[in-house]
Amino acid sequence: MHLIAQDIHKRFGNEAVLQGIHMSIQQGHTLSILGKSGCGKTTLLKILAGLIPADSGKVLLEDIDVTQTAPQVRQIVYLYQEPLLFPHLTVFDNIAFGLRIRKLPEDEVHQQTFNMLDALGMRMHSDKRPSALSGGQRQRVAFGRAIVIKPKVLLLDEPFGSLDAETRQQMQSLFKQLVGTYQITSVFVTHDIKEALLMGDHFSFMRNGTLTTYGDKSQFMQDKETGVAQELQFWQNIV
Repeated sequence: MHLIAQDIHKRFGNEAVLQGIHMSIQQGHTLSILGKSGCGKTTLLKILAGLIPADSGKVLLEDIDVTQTAPQVRQIVYLYQEPLLFPHLTVFDNIAFGLRIRKLPEDEVHQQTFNMLDALGMRMHSDKRPSALSGGQRQRVAFGRAIVIKPKVLLLDEPFGSLDAETRQQMQSLFKQLVGTYQITSVFVTHDIKEALLMGDHFSFMRNGTLTTYGDKSQFMQDKETGVAQELQFWQNIV
């Protein structure tokens, strides 16, 4: 699903948080947005999801203006760093929640939910509550709940930031697998250079409310503003 943002501006009081953001993502592709904390990444995602309004500009899905469309009908799913699962529901019921809201037949709900549990490697935990899961397992369930409803766009706001290094690597691999399988269009926000390189098909850099998008990975890596070249040089010196 083709996602376009046109000339997005946002201020909070006297602070200009977003200053004329333009971006475009093709069906099934992932755009990595690299940027430090406070540069406007989260605000942009929330505007794309419809969670907060832009002061000006448009959000288009398949060339249809959804700028004024309510978030619950945009079919754009926003994933926070914390999984935010329903604590009183089992893993199965958390993943099935969106399908049931859409009033699918229960046999179809079961089939799609178990298929997702298998893809996540979580079938054996289907009857557990979130409190019985590790951080990485909860994030898997959050992914499953988001993707099983086949959203048009998936927005990810530093989703692995709180995980340990090994679990983070596992989740990065799972993300690549799931978005490939389900052909999900996604925006992946991170302040981690390595993660941005690993997750994206296309690359942007956000600084002080402005967004620079690059023609390819090489341009992204060579721009001194991104810090990619400096980090690569650092690790080469270590080795």
